[in-house]
Amino acid sequence: MAKSTSVNTDLLIDLCATPGVPGREERVRALIQKEIKGLFDETRVDNMGNLICRRAATKKPGGKGKPTRVLLLCHMDEIGFYVKGIDDQGFIRVNNAGGFDTRNLFSRRVLVCTDDGDLPGVMNPGGRPIHIASEEDKKKIPEVKEFMVDIGLPAAKVKKAVKVGDYVVMNEPPMLVGEKFVSKACDNRVACWLGIESVRAIDAGKASHACDLYVVFTVQEEVGLRGAHTASFGVEPDIAIGLDVTLACDTPGVPADEMVTKHGDGCGLHIMDSSFISDYRLINDLEAVATKNGIKHQRTILGRGGQDGAAGQQARSGARAAGIVVGTRYIHTVTEMIDLGDLAAARDLLAAWIPTV
Repeated sequence: MAKSTSVNTDLLIDLCATPGVPGREERVRALIQKEIKGLFDETRVDNMGNLICRRAATKKPGGKGKPTRVLLLCHMDEIGFYVKGIDDQGFIRVNNAGGFDTRNLFSRRVLVCTDDGDLPGVMNPGGRPIHIASEEDKKKIPEVKEFMVDIGLPAAKVKKAVKVGDYVVMNEPPMLVGEKFVSKACDNRVACWLGIESVRAIDAGKASHACDLYVVFTVQEEVGLRGAHTASFGVEPDIAIGLDVTLACDTPGVPADEMVTKHGDGCGLHIMDSSFISDYRLINDLEAVATKNGIKHQRTILGRGGQDGAAGQQARSGARAAGIVVGTRYIHTVTEMIDLGDLAAARDLLAAWIPTV
């Protein structure tokens, strides 16, 4: 696999390939804990499973004030499923954890993650295959409850190996495609990557910062920003930045005014979505830093959806909040695609902005 000279693609591949649905992010967290050794002054895991990392100010703030608390929120979970039952034929039925367009679930390879290991399988809806399907059958879009997972074992062995509460993720390998990166779980291992690599970039540039920097790798974002709410309450930030992906609908069939972001135009300064509206002064500050440093950027508005920045904004008595996002094509599928230049721009903006706070 070819490697980008400006992006740590090895880390991105490892993050995206590691299974972790809402409520079962422990394997992703363990990978991050190993990766961040030496980057932070303090790390801890709270009762929900959020990984809270603190990096103390490395220079005194101006005046006599306390250091500003800056919080970066990066959710670890990917959309997936929980096993809800096994029928008498050994087919596994699932309950979704996160939002799916079921048109993208046909004929998928999956992993059933159990306490004793991961079992490969395939996911398909019940019903007639194409050779015996009627025209009406072909028009139907099944619901999640109609899909089943087949792990190729007799029912008795399936019931012995798999239990209700085990979880299921897509099983598709990450890959580099031209100037892009494609994988399941870019939403939101991209943000986990940014939380790590932006701090590394600060160190590489030998920059100091007057803020107390908190990078929190959160749980259960895909089911309601749950981990970000509790972690933000504990940190009580002055400034909160939600790091996430957003839509890049710069593809055929979508009007230009609905594309949200365009690949190659840089990282996104997230103005608003249905969960929060960013602080306009903070957006202006980020934009000024990006312009000064020649970092490509674009302003973005998402008509529906939310992200962890909303939880940071609403913590305790409130915080100034904004989002920094990376445009992603084909989101919530196994072909999520980001532009590596846009990813590098998000990292570089964070590394340039944090020392100014």
